[in-house]
Amino acid sequence: MSEETQNVEAEEAGDDWADAMAEQATAEAEAETAVAEETPAAEFDNLEDTAVGLADEEANMDVILDIPVTISMEIGRTHISIRNLLQLNQGSVVELDRLAGEPMDVLVNGTLVAHGEVVVVNEKFGIRLTDVISPAERVKKLK
Repeated sequence: MSEETQNVEAEEAGDDWADAMAEQATAEAEAETAVAEETPAAEFDNLEDTAVGLADEEANMDVILDIPVTISMEIGRTHISIRNLLQLNQGSVVELDRLAGEPMDVLVNGTLVAHGEVVVVNEKFGIRLTDVISPAERVKKLK
């Protein structure tokens, strides 16, 4: 065989190899997409824990640590008509749905995350957390 014929055959074999690799990559991508569409999101929760190292988790956590959230403490609630609301004035008492001594709700962006009790520290009000809602319970309440 001449050297020129060998070079042409080598180029054709290289092209065939590149084509085969491209087909395989396309087939794998399609298979992954099909699996992702069929697999519920809950199954991916554990995957992240095993795939990401501690350093990556810390880096990912740094991204969200400076995001501001709104924390509110809820003593209780009540429903009143607009007529009664307009009649409220200084000294009016509004009855709430909680008993005295019952723990307050701690809400972060409107989501219940803990219960606590009112405390006074250096003449300022604060809240002592008495019960923190687990992440699993918070997820259940979202559904």
